[in-house]
Amino acid sequence: MAESVRMAIAVIGNVASVALYAAPTVTFKRVIRKKSTEEFSCIPYIVALLNCLLFTWYGLPVVSNKWENFPLVTVNGVGIAFELSYVLIYFCFASPKGKVKVAIIAIPVLIVFSAIAIASAFAFPGDHRHRKLLVGSVGLGVSIAMYASPLVVMKKVIQSKSVEFMPLPLSLCSFLASSLWLTYGILIRDIFVAGPSVVGTPLGILQLVLHCKYWNRKNNMEQQKGDTIEKLDLEKGTLANNGDLVGKGNSENSNNNLTNLTNLSNCNSS
Repeated sequence: MAESVRMAIAVIGNVASVALYAAPTVTFKRVIRKKSTEEFSCIPYIVALLNCLLFTWYGLPVVSNKWENFPLVTVNGVGIAFELSYVLIYFCFASPKGKVKVAIIAIPVLIVFSAIAIASAFAFPGDHRHRKLLVGSVGLGVSIAMYASPLVVMKKVIQSKSVEFMPLPLSLCSFLASSLWLTYGILIRDIFVAGPSVVGTPLGILQLVLHCKYWNRKNNMEQQKGDTIEKLDLEKGTLANNGDLVGKGNSENSNNNLTNLTNLSNCNSS
């Protein structure tokens, strides 16, 4: 029964995490359409890529005991595909300076991961406990940095009093994923699985609280915008009607003047 509960939580956590990884596709559709990375940063996607690489390695039998952490391999394997795609798309459409920045950040990240993978595989032969301690400690730090990244967006939401730049589906997926992985980590008694979500879950709750607080303001702003557009349309319509009336009046005056001139001409001829 306990095993079934753990597996059910892991499956639901996988679905929520995949939805979270897929969320930036909207951003990168815009990048492809505009052929420019604009003001977007590559750092969150490179950090997320490192996180996925570390926890995929953590879940493999090389580090973990057999397939005890198989759910980590599946979800983070999908995450690697998503994040690597984002980094490559960013690199393709970045300016020359942006390409250099991607290379400067991504190459050291890949070197760090390779060093950790090699060290964990060969420095502790047959010692899964110390392998998990090495890979899990680094992964814990990277995950906390990844989960803490929405703090910048939340600051902007509080300053602008608008949730326009913090989509509700993304916040909801972040909360669900972190809370589910926290539960799973507690059930399997693995601090390195539960640890990142200790930070991620409260931040997810805070994002949802901000949505509850400021969503009415967003609706009011949209309504005011709609009323302004409608008012402008009415004003344009009034101006157009006045223009038609003025034009019609001028036309009638011209016709009357022409008639008077014709009559005067006829009188003079008589």
